[in-house]
Amino acid sequence: MVVEYIRYTVTADRAAEFEQAYKAASAVLDDDEHCLAYEISRGVEEPEHFVVRIEWDSVEGHEQGFRRSPRFGEFFQAVRPFFDQIDEMKHYEVRQSHRP
Repeated sequence: MVVEYIRYTVTADRAAEFEQAYKAASAVLDDDEHCLAYEISRGVEEPEHFVVRIEWDSVEGHEQGFRRSPRFGEFFQAVRPFFDQIDEMKHYEVRQSHRP
């Protein structure tokens, strides 16, 4: 498993639109076999910052499976208006985790 983090800076006047875009895009993530889990978080101290965290079965599952799937266009169409607001989009391997 790998975790993709996408960090955004979104102005306050577009925050609701951003959240709605990911709400629409989440239907595609829900149906994708390579997506294990995801969350969209908004900064408390700095509410213009959002982090999208997506757990994928593998980098290949994300890049060759999801991105080449028939529904990827639907996902990208929903979030594309915010592509220029991305500060970081990278995969990470989990080294340590704890869930009570």
